[in-house]
Amino acid sequence: MQAPPAEVTATALGPWPGEDPLEAARIIRGELGRPHLPFLPELPARGIGSDALGRTACLLEELAVDVQPYGWRLVDRPGKDFQRAASALSTDINILADVAGAEDVPAADIKLQLVGPLSLAAGLHLHNGERALLDHGARRDLAESLAAGVGSHLARVAAAVPGARLVVQLDEPDIAAVLAGAIPTASGYRTLRAVPESEAREAWRLVTAALREAGAAEVVVAVPEIEAPFGQVLSAGADGIAVPVRALTFRQWEQLAGAVEAGHRLWLGALDVSGPQLQSTAAAVDSVWRPWRELGLSASGLASLRVTPSAGLAGHTPAQATAVLRRLTQVADGLNQLAH
Repeated sequence: MQAPPAEVTATALGPWPGEDPLEAARIIRGELGRPHLPFLPELPARGIGSDALGRTACLLEELAVDVQPYGWRLVDRPGKDFQRAASALSTDINILADVAGAEDVPAADIKLQLVGPLSLAAGLHLHNGERALLDHGARRDLAESLAAGVGSHLARVAAAVPGARLVVQLDEPDIAAVLAGAIPTASGYRTLRAVPESEAREAWRLVTAALREAGAAEVVVAVPEIEAPFGQVLSAGADGIAVPVRALTFRQWEQLAGAVEAGHRLWLGALDVSGPQLQSTAAAVDSVWRPWRELGLSASGLASLRVTPSAGLAGHTPAQATAVLRRLTQVADGLNQLAH
């Protein structure tokens, strides 16, 4: 496991507004310079293939996808939708290389986002229209295919930003419903059977190991705050957890405190971006500092944190999203003052 940095840092979750990857890269790297964590943005406004699911699906090894009215579907051979996703991702990496290459002092790290294997299975459909999550063999094949496909992706990003430390965020937005058996079938009249926790851990272990082998220095699994399976994620070998703080219970905070004391990383969605007005720096700092003190954690332990928005920023304007990044660095500064 990687040693945590000596100070609180900021990053965002990946989704970004607009359709211009050059503008996005310049803003993100400009606002999240050292010591913060810039990221390769996702621009879903560009359409099919630039969404998180299609972007990850185009990395699958020996599996292909296309788009149907009900969503992304596994198919026998790549088509125009698959190629569109792969082309958009390739363009984004090339632009990252150009922007980073023009910097006098490039950021030390770069973050990539991928949809995790369980949410991938929940989002992709089989030939018959049912979700891949329905079939144990399909779930296994997807996890193995993702694990096999991440190496070339990380290699391309590493070549675009030579010397940068690679950080990977595995997004599992559907994990609570997957483990609870609450994902609806194609008909919507019933739900799919819950995936066993042991199988989820094995899928994460497989993908995490492949990411490490491909050069990832840090792997964090992003989960929603409701019924988040912190223990299962960490026991599968992830370095840490990314989670919004706005609805965390005291029991969940206790679990997170145990993770910190065990040396794991926390990425806390401390800046609430759900309202019409951007949350103040003081309120965001307090949303972390108050439970931190109540749990008896040391102020110096704050240095293990990264702060993020509570959600992705694709629904904002570019100016609003830029303001969010700026506020995040202020939140990090505020927590650093408390830590030191």
